[in-house]
Amino acid sequence: MDPARRRTLVGLAFGVSAAAGFSLKAVLARLVYREPVDATTLLMLRMSYALPFYVAMLVWSQRSAAAPTPLSRARLARVAGVGVLGYYLASYFDFEGLVRIGAGLERLVLYLYPTLVLVLGRIVYGRPITGRAVVSAAIAYAGLGLAVVADLGVRGDPDTTLIGTGLVFLSALTYAGYVLFSGELVVAVGTSRFTALAMLAATVPMLLTFLLRHPPSLLLTLSPRTHALAITMAVFATVVPSWLMSAGIARLGSSSAALVGSLGPILTVGLEATLLGERVTAASLLGMGLVIAGVLYGTLAPKPAPKAAEDGPATVPPR
Repeated sequence: MDPARRRTLVGLAFGVSAAAGFSLKAVLARLVYREPVDATTLLMLRMSYALPFYVAMLVWSQRSAAAPTPLSRARLARVAGVGVLGYYLASYFDFEGLVRIGAGLERLVLYLYPTLVLVLGRIVYGRPITGRAVVSAAIAYAGLGLAVVADLGVRGDPDTTLIGTGLVFLSALTYAGYVLFSGELVVAVGTSRFTALAMLAATVPMLLTFLLRHPPSLLLTLSPRTHALAITMAVFATVVPSWLMSAGIARLGSSSAALVGSLGPILTVGLEATLLGERVTAASLLGMGLVIAGVLYGTLAPKPAPKAAEDGPATVPPR
């Protein structure tokens, strides 16, 4: 087989597998919530089981570099701040939202984060927003509105659905901030080292939140099923897909990887119906289609080569 074709096929396999892994996260969270477990406890479990992998990643990144670039205190503080934003706050809002809404709707709301990156980029850096981006956002948010209405029809609890949607939207907003502010840091620090340091920084407020709400002994009283689901989430819906997505982007490029990543909401809805027995309506499918079409219309737009460094949103999947 031609090496270029083999590289593309491997990249596609990595991209699809990553999308499936990220899609599994919300479904696993909904399964855990059938146990007497709250969002803070689930986050703590996920972090506890994923942390050893990120520590190993940090050690490997330090040893694999011939001369690791020393980090100033200012840059290390920025990495820590971005890590808290993306791995603690975004995750906290997301998991709190998942207590209240279905996995499919959660994935659609998170999928809107590229539109929020554009808005934040305009506010913080004065970057222009094109007419294409406005049309893209209009299509995507129309789809979200339709999906929310469909979810209301299924669950019949408007207050819970709207609060859950709002919490996940806050997650998308904080994640958009993470994407916007992490670009220069990832280049300067290195992908593996940045990811590991950011995750370690997020562990501190996550641990404090858990300890403020629960005694440490709570972790020992949880059922084996809860721990098994948390381990599955940490490994197969967090660590492995993050590596697969990076490897897929390296082989396909950001635009093609974004296209493959659009399978995420579709896979989530399929897994939600299969594993959770959730009802999928025609309105929710139409809303999902509009959200995906709107986001892809904006993120896959042709961009001038000199501005490629600003196009990070298409390369970072909603976790």
